[in-house]
Amino acid sequence: MRQATFTEIRNQAKQFFDAVEAGETVRVLRNGKPIADIVPIIANLPSWKRRKAQPLVLDGVEASRLILEEREAGL
Repeated sequence: MRQATFTEIRNQAKQFFDAVEAGETVRVLRNGKPIADIVPIIANLPSWKRRKAQPLVLDGVEASRLILEEREAGL
């Protein structure tokens, strides 16, 4: 994460916003203390693509495990 003073941000805005556009976060400091983070915006993805996939659980067992066990048992 890059850090910059408010004055640096003001004087070199294009450089910092190019970095944010490239995916980097910039922390803004005032009097040596962090006051803000400039973060990239997440692309407009459908909600199903944004969430991390979770296994389907039935009766406390992952469905994929049940399927694999049935296949091994020859059912």
